[in-house]
Amino acid sequence: MSSVDEVPTTTPRRIVPDAGSGAPRAPRVPHPTVAERVAAGKAARAATPRSSHAAFEPDSDRPDPIELLEGQAATRVTELVPIRYGRMAVSPLTFYRGAALLQASDLSRTPSSGITVQLCGDAHLSNFGIFASPERRMVFDINDFDETHPGPWEWDVKRLATSLAVAGRERGYPERERRRIVRAAVGAYREAMRDFAGKRNVEVWYARLDVDDAVSRLSGLAPKAVVNRVEKGVAKARTKDSMQVFTKLTHEVDGEPRILADPPLIERMEDLAPPEQREQLFESLRDIMDTYRGTLQFDRRHLLEQFRLVDVARKVVGVGSVGTRAWIALLLGRDSGDPLFLQLKEAQRSVLEDFTSASQFSNCGERVVNGQHLMQAASDIFLGWFDIAGGLDGRARDFYGRQLKDWKGSVDVEQMVPEGFAIYARMCGWTLARAHARSGDRVAIASYLGSGDSFERAINEFAESYADQNERDYQALKDAIKDERIVAVEGL
Repeated sequence: MSSVDEVPTTTPRRIVPDAGSGAPRAPRVPHPTVAERVAAGKAARAATPRSSHAAFEPDSDRPDPIELLEGQAATRVTELVPIRYGRMAVSPLTFYRGAALLQASDLSRTPSSGITVQLCGDAHLSNFGIFASPERRMVFDINDFDETHPGPWEWDVKRLATSLAVAGRERGYPERERRRIVRAAVGAYREAMRDFAGKRNVEVWYARLDVDDAVSRLSGLAPKAVVNRVEKGVAKARTKDSMQVFTKLTHEVDGEPRILADPPLIERMEDLAPPEQREQLFESLRDIMDTYRGTLQFDRRHLLEQFRLVDVARKVVGVGSVGTRAWIALLLGRDSGDPLFLQLKEAQRSVLEDFTSASQFSNCGERVVNGQHLMQAASDIFLGWFDIAGGLDGRARDFYGRQLKDWKGSVDVEQMVPEGFAIYARMCGWTLARAHARSGDRVAIASYLGSGDSFERAINEFAESYADQNERDYQALKDAIKDERIVAVEGL
């Protein structure tokens, strides 16, 4: 294999009917030998040396960061956009969480390995966490795929590494400590990818980071305080399910549970819609639920059919997602003690599409769902998609659905000590490598990375340089708020 462009990828493919038999038919894919894949990785390394990834110098024609954010705001709920800016304005780290578009734009101007995988697109440290697998085991994995799309594998690595550098600065760690943490993540990525390169395909597919097993291993390696904090986090995550959300977010009205409004963060559908449209809208929601249910695996579709829709509300979530339309739906099963909360979240075009290629999926929710299934070791059983021909604003939009909470937990950066941060960084690096190994050519990537630490050293330089850029962009946001160029609502 002589060209990096010929490196095979395993991105989601549409299955089309066979005109002759009527049976599903997928496109035929190439199957190069291991030697050819190794050669492709070495050819990519020759064309784009690992050391070239260290550089980040903003171009003189770099787009204005505030203009990019304002462009995103044009498709979002107008009254919620100031909340997004307010949340981004809290710190350089919260700004970074909402700035995936800015970094995608910058990464498109950096050297590329040319080896494509399914990217998370927003692989910062807070988009990793723990949640329950369908087998009710706690797993550690990536948990946000709004921006997932095919692209160069190193883009995810650079976004993760930079987030660790930004968070380290926020915690007051000296540069030496920050570099050690970034090196831990990138080194774990390289080592894991080289390990996956030697495994059978099915072994890679079944690989996962089981949280209980990881805690057991930690007990003999990490300081006791770190282990105790992890164990408390895992125990807390196990309480975060539909019953916990039900207790927190509902109250009883006329003998039936209803979502408790908390405007502007939680607003019930009937409070947003004109009185004359409420009944029609709720009936339309039942139709939408039928469409969504039809995208689920057959057995899970059957399970969801046993629940009835009771109430719907708009809920502000996250940082980068604020302003997109995110709804929570309350359903009941056998009785009022059997609740299920679903999150129905708007899916827009990935921020990566302008810098790579157009999505092969006409529905952005389908893009998210397929990307998530491809990258995660275990996905939510209610992960599905649908579209709305005309919502409250009369416009067609794409959505995906999943459980609102299912034993979910995330890292608390404010409580991290350097030793714990380095362990967490390694977990993130391993997990990202596993996700990329499932979707791209792990042999070629491992060949590109090699056995030395050249790539780790390069990404360490990039992460510090881009953390500087992030601080400049953060200051630009603060200045824009101060100058009233944009409006921000803080504290929500």
